[in-house]
Amino acid sequence: MSNIAEGFERGGNQEFVQFLYIAKGSCGELRSQLYVALDQAYIDHKVTDSLLIILKRLSVMMKHLIDHLKRSGMRGPKYGDSSRSSYSETS
Repeated sequence: MSNIAEGFERGGNQEFVQFLYIAKGSCGELRSQLYVALDQAYIDHKVTDSLLIILKRLSVMMKHLIDHLKRSGMRGPKYGDSSRSSYSETS
């Protein structure tokens, strides 16, 4: 979540996509850690299976967002592309 927030705050879609890839990688890393926890008997199969389903679904959602951003042609609010973005900061 923190990587996604950081990428979004940078204001450009290329940076946002980069941080989405980092977040997607972290999701895969967490799946790997679940297997370690299962092997060490810290969690049971039912919990592991449930969490793996959620994490795989989340990974697919991030991939779809990445694909959308790449196809959209939007560059992000820091480039002054206000006609294509509804993002505005009031500080």
